[in-house]
Amino acid sequence: MAVTRQETRSRRRDRVRRRLRGTDARPRLSVFRSDRHIYVQVVTDESTLTAELRPQLTKTADVGAAKQVGLLTARRCQEKGITRVVFDRNGFLYHGRVRAVADGAREGGLQF
Repeated sequence: MAVTRQETRSRRRDRVRRRLRGTDARPRLSVFRSDRHIYVQVVTDESTLTAELRPQLTKTADVGAAKQVGLLTARRCQEKGITRVVFDRNGFLYHGRVRAVADGAREGGLQF
């Protein structure tokens, strides 16, 4: 029986989540990647849909947009006093847009 992409991603996500636990001192930075946008959660949802980012982006589904989401998330976390997070790739492979979010968050000052 063939395994679907959704099942494969679900297995990866479960395997990663067994090891990651977010705490108050170090919350989990969770990434979700859709075809059109990239979403990041720490306490509230951040995405390329944010009114603050939308005018700056020509495309919302590319690596540049993902990096900007990471930078915005880092800035908002630091405003709330959060400096350390656990990066949760949510079952997605660590390359492309998911990696760009992590790089942007690191550049913005978050520590993984």
